[in-house]
Amino acid sequence: MSPTVSAPVSSRLPVFPWDRLEPYKATASAHPDGIVDLSVGTPVDPVPALIQEALVAAADSPGYPTVWGTKELRDALTGWCGRRLGAVGLAHENVLPVVGSKELVAWLPTQLGLGAGDVVAYPRLAYPTYEVGARLCGATPVVYDDPVVDLDPAAGLKLLWLNSPSNPTGRVLGKDELTRIVAWAREHGVLVFSDECYLELGWEADPVSVLHPDVCGGSYEGIVAVHSLSKRSNLAGYRAAFIAGDAAVLGELLQIRKHGGMMTAAPVQAATVAALGDDAHVAEQRERYAARRAALRTALEAHGFRVEHSEASLYLWVTRDEPCWDTVAYLAEKGILVAPGDFYGEAGERFVRVAFTATDERVEAAVKRLG
Repeated sequence: MSPTVSAPVSSRLPVFPWDRLEPYKATASAHPDGIVDLSVGTPVDPVPALIQEALVAAADSPGYPTVWGTKELRDALTGWCGRRLGAVGLAHENVLPVVGSKELVAWLPTQLGLGAGDVVAYPRLAYPTYEVGARLCGATPVVYDDPVVDLDPAAGLKLLWLNSPSNPTGRVLGKDELTRIVAWAREHGVLVFSDECYLELGWEADPVSVLHPDVCGGSYEGIVAVHSLSKRSNLAGYRAAFIAGDAAVLGELLQIRKHGGMMTAAPVQAATVAALGDDAHVAEQRERYAARRAALRTALEAHGFRVEHSEASLYLWVTRDEPCWDTVAYLAEKGILVAPGDFYGEAGERFVRVAFTATDERVEAAVKRLG
């Protein structure tokens, strides 16, 4: 007789959404000129040479790395947060490398010791992994439009996720809005984790971190920012990310992650130092994305789509005012694959998310097919 676990995955977690897209991917792939896959925000451009060189130079790393990272890495993390986010007075205790931001999002509620009776809140339109993280530990996932208005701190609210710039909508929370939310969360003893992985990809807005002194008042109590090098440096394959903020919270997570062996590989730590020390490659990549974004937006709007939000991130949030799966099917017939909005919540049921992470050649192909 086969052993069983207490509850099968199918009863604990939502259906993995991307499996539902496979038939439409097959349709798009049958296009005579091939598929243009705009469904996933996966970088396609080369890893900058200076980052590859740093990785190779650290390849002879026979010993175990530390969970908290090298001194050089922690210097790079605190230095970048100060230079780019305006975070003042960060010490090594205020930063912690993680093995990609998705791992952190999925396992954070478990590592915080949350469980039955605890509430994890996240935006109504959001990356699905926020819900997955809550369900993995048995906590209750709750969505909101405005946390200050929609959530009851007395009902077991322990963890509040912010996401600015948003995935999927590209919406940016302004400084005043962030300040209001952080003050409210502190008043009620709610821990805030702000997913800021697209912060360096603002187009029609200048995203602000919760670590900026105008938002947090120069104190990191009760707040943590999540950052990734996947998008800004084309390092999705490296799994390079980090968190920064409340030293007490990070200290607890450090102890748990040491027990769990959640270590960033030593060559990746070295590559991260190189990546965060160079702004030129980030500016170059932004130019690529800006050109692709402009071309796709112009073509989509000329084709009858309406773009909403999308002031930042790597996506256009668009609609033809029809069910999202009808739009997915329509574009698949043109050889273009996009993500249905309901992947990110019921509120997205009439939208699709269009990534502009394809190559210039594939973006040009999509533009021609929409012309």
